[in-house]
Amino acid sequence: MALVKFQTENFRNLSSAPISFSSSFNLLYGENGSGKTSVLEAIGYLGLGRSFRVNRHQAVVSHGEQRLTVFGGLDHGLDSRRHGSETDLVHRLGISRDVGQKETMLRVDGEAVRSLSALAKHLPVSVIDPGVFDVVAGGPGKRRQFLDWLVFHVEPSFGSLWQQCQRVTSQRNQTLRNGRLDEALMRVWDHQYATLSERITEARAGTFGRFKLAFEKLVREVEVPWTEGLKLEYYPGWDVSRPLAELLVDHRDQERKVGHTLYGPNRADIRLKFQGRPVAETFSRGQQKTLVILMKIAQGMVLSDMGKQVTFLLDDINAELDEGHRAMLAIRLQALRCQVFITSIERPMVDQLWPEGNAPDYRLFHVEHGKLTEE
Repeated sequence: MALVKFQTENFRNLSSAPISFSSSFNLLYGENGSGKTSVLEAIGYLGLGRSFRVNRHQAVVSHGEQRLTVFGGLDHGLDSRRHGSETDLVHRLGISRDVGQKETMLRVDGEAVRSLSALAKHLPVSVIDPGVFDVVAGGPGKRRQFLDWLVFHVEPSFGSLWQQCQRVTSQRNQTLRNGRLDEALMRVWDHQYATLSERITEARAGTFGRFKLAFEKLVREVEVPWTEGLKLEYYPGWDVSRPLAELLVDHRDQERKVGHTLYGPNRADIRLKFQGRPVAETFSRGQQKTLVILMKIAQGMVLSDMGKQVTFLLDDINAELDEGHRAMLAIRLQALRCQVFITSIERPMVDQLWPEGNAPDYRLFHVEHGKLTEE
């Protein structure tokens, strides 16, 4: 599915006028501060339930306002014969946040839903912005987030499992921090945590296997010579040759000292190594950027094979990627039949993005003072 109808209210400096987007490529350009990234950020709210730029909703709502709203209408994407009319919409998504009351309202097709996952499952949103390159250079948490986004859209039960595990982990950590440890209670939490951990690990490992196959296929096709010797491995967060519950008991004193859980899916990672050493230590900044782009495309390949259309948000890629890599990315996403939003300061050069003249259907928007004008 693709986002073809879009409207916001009190979201940063964006105009509240409704906008129609292409199910294929949407090119947005304008000066710094014009609202280009805010458009992507608002779209991200529908697919992620949050901003990919800041952690606080208060930073997103328009100055002097208490409530922000984002609405999106989805059609069948590039598989549909007609786009844009209200009758073609298959889902209507809405998210509203009252920053004063700290309340969030979610709606799908006019009905209130309680979970962000009920919203996000309809619109897989993948962001490529300057911060995404921390997937390689940053800590394990960034890579867990990268993997879990894909697992969520591959395995329908994963979102619920992850939430349950978070609650049990929180209870377990609270018990660890108590002055006098209740061993009987700890074993109850250990059992629940170990059971959920195994199910989460199974889902992650299965999805990682799909991702790795797609990544290896992609690398062969794009012929990136410096990837010879590159290995991607999934680390579940503990030595799986031993039962997790047994490991937790053996390291009880260690966990009591630090006051939190040290083993399990909360420590999982995708380990990226080149000739046995971490990629962050061996690859140049440019190679790391290219690697993350390839990993993002591989995610899209996995979902495309499942018949799902990903909405990619590419923010200011001119500042991060050279012309050749921008063209590679545009051509690959076109082949995946994704929906894509690309922002830039200068008016996009279509013949540079698709140098062989095979540009897809696209819409071009100039953004100024939060208002989008189609050209």
